[in-house]
Amino acid sequence: MTSNIRSIPRPLVKTNQWSIVLSVVLAWVTGQESILLIPLVAGLLGLLFGFNPIMQIAKLFFRKEPSAYIPEDWEQQQFNQKIAISCLAIGFISFILGWETLGYVFTALVAIAAFVAILGFCVGCFIYYQWKQFKYRRANQ
Repeated sequence: MTSNIRSIPRPLVKTNQWSIVLSVVLAWVTGQESILLIPLVAGLLGLLFGFNPIMQIAKLFFRKEPSAYIPEDWEQQQFNQKIAISCLAIGFISFILGWETLGYVFTALVAIAAFVAILGFCVGCFIYYQWKQFKYRRANQ
């Protein structure tokens, strides 16, 4: 019996993370907060419709079958994407409302988390694991 675990090839996840980091940095450097809409809208489309345009474009550059790449857990990535979208949305709205400090805080949070994930430690994964542990312990009390 084989289990069919839903996954996302790691290069797609990394591309999505880079798009977040680069969009935040570019928004800061240019002062054009609308750049944040690129990863924000792509992430929303991915969550709501299963179609992340950034990942779809990146997939065109695959040299191997998607299954040949290291898989990332789909459910875990959905959780991470929800956090990223939330931070990007709060940051974007804050900039629009003129709340610069809050905008910088939330966009910095998501950019740092994405960059640290690129380097190998996934903050969202850690939070997800702790949440699952909390729910498990609570259910078994």
